[in-house]
Amino acid sequence: QVQLVESGGGLVQPGGSLRLSCAASISIFSINDMGWYRQAPGKQRELVATITGWGTTTYADSVSGRSAITRDGAKDTVYLHLNSLKPEDTAVYYCYARMTPDGRNYWGQGTQVTVSS
Repeated sequence: QVQLVESGGGLVQPGGSLRLSCAASISIFSINDMGWYRQAPGKQRELVATITGWGTTTYADSVSGRSAITRDGAKDTVYLHLNSLKPEDTAVYYCYARMTPDGRNYWGQGTQVTVSS
């Protein structure tokens, strides 16, 4: 079992940047994969970015080229860097962790990102 605590959301103007943090209660190198989903009002939860225990990353087309998922093993924390933010990036962002390839997702509490002028 793993507990996840997110931080870093907020209000940002279009074109701005944010860094979201997800701190895990265990070593992130013992986790099969971690990443971020987001959910906008009235929409389904969307996978944004993932990073595996090996460090392999994947991104949704909607954020590819203007986002990066990184990690700090010393802090057991995964980060989502969002750049060139658009109003359509407005959503609650959820960190997840999965211990095994076919295991269940563990979730953070979510952090609100609002992109508006």
